Amino acid sequence: MPGIDPREVAEWMKDARTNWTSLVIDSPVERMGVDGFRFGVDGEDKERSAKTADDAANRIWQENQMDADSDLIHYGALSQRRAFVLVERGEDGRPVLTHETPRQVAVEHVQGSRRKLAAGLKLWRDDWTGNTRATLWTPTETHHFTTRSEYPVFTGRGFRPGSWDAMALPNARDGREPNDLGVVPLVPFINRRSRRPAGFAEHEDVLSNQNRINLSLIYLIAAMRYGAFRQRWAAGLEVDEDPITGKPIQPFQLDIRRLWTTADPEVKFGEFSATDLVPYVRAVESAVQDLAAISRTPPHYLLGQVVNVSGDALKAAETGLVSKVRDRQRAFGESWEQTMRLAFRVLGDEARANAYSAETLWRDPESRSLAELADAAVKKQAAGVPWRQRMEDMGYTPQEIDRMEIDRAADALNATPVEPTSLQGAREARQQRDPRPVIGRGSVPDAA
Repeated sequence: MPGIDPREVAEWMKDARTNWTSLVIDSPVERMGVDGFRFGVDGEDKERSAKTADDAANRIWQENQMDADSDLIHYGALSQRRAFVLVERGEDGRPVLTHETPRQVAVEHVQGSRRKLAAGLKLWRDDWTGNTRATLWTPTETHHFTTRSEYPVFTGRGFRPGSWDAMALPNARDGREPNDLGVVPLVPFINRRSRRPAGFAEHEDVLSNQNRINLSLIYLIAAMRYGAFRQRWAAGLEVDEDPITGKPIQPFQLDIRRLWTTADPEVKFGEFSATDLVPYVRAVESAVQDLAAISRTPPHYLLGQVVNVSGDALKAAETGLVSKVRDRQRAFGESWEQTMRLAFRVLGDEARANAYSAETLWRDPESRSLAELADAAVKKQAAGVPWRQRMEDMGYTPQEIDRMEIDRAADALNATPVEPTSLQGAREARQQRDPRPVIGRGSVPDAA
């Protein structure tokens, strides 16, 4: 900017950064929640077998704290194009699921296939030795390597020829051991495979919009700093000169607490108008609206202009975001189902490891009020929809539904009136109502 110190402009650039792209990623991630899994396993008792499979999958999910780590996986895939889940066997024989980033994990697909993996590689820092270790998986073997490199990420420096050695393992030769699973234990979560086979991040479409917003904010800060203050002028004023340097002496000092006065009645004072900041603000708002349209982020998320807006209007504004979330759920749901099948393979359950009828239960991404959900449940009940399905549609998790089923059975039992269950009890109750003797079969003659 002409006339401004570049160091001052550098400070403005720090203040002008407004990270709208973070909101573009956060808005879909916060609506992508996994409630559980549903398995359709065959057996003598299909309903009970499927129920057992659902409970086993939920146990694996809870054991690995995936309620929290699943958000890391979704955010990593949306922000870094892809993320990975590593499925291993723990010391207790139970499956262990861990989130892996594409900075430390890479996979290679079978030639001609975009789903079946031929190999997988992971780099990480060994905290005990300070070295970088690597594990290479193939469907038949697992190889372990180590190096003294300080770069546990995929960089050119980390792959110098001759810098890697086989990791010494007990009861293994040259850091090699068989892969008992028979498959590469990595599951990729690839975002927007339709845009690029290797993945496409959510914010890559709007980076130019983000740069334009930052540039407009820099100009806005400059206009606020130097153009919003009204510059004053004086005509006909005699200006003294410095007797030593010969340079003119500033007759007045710009100060909000001081007035300009002079004894010369011929001097005229005036001021220039301030710079209008409205065009700068509108430029920022226009760029933000373009960003919202391209990323399908609701405008009220970005601009915050929600005043007397009906619920139908808000729902219409969020339609694009909901459609985008459902699209990501379809892609990530397949990866979660593959993760669960690998977990059951670790447990040796071949039936569930090959259960391709598995289904990921996602939380409803739409914003609905409690009144809307309750009204829809009543109408579905009239249409014959089962109770458990109605509870799922209302947003309850499988664990909450199981607990509610027990509570419903207990409430029904407590609400049942107590009636006599034996004939003797019935006679005693009848005699209490009518004191006259009753003649019946098997009664004593004297008593009759």
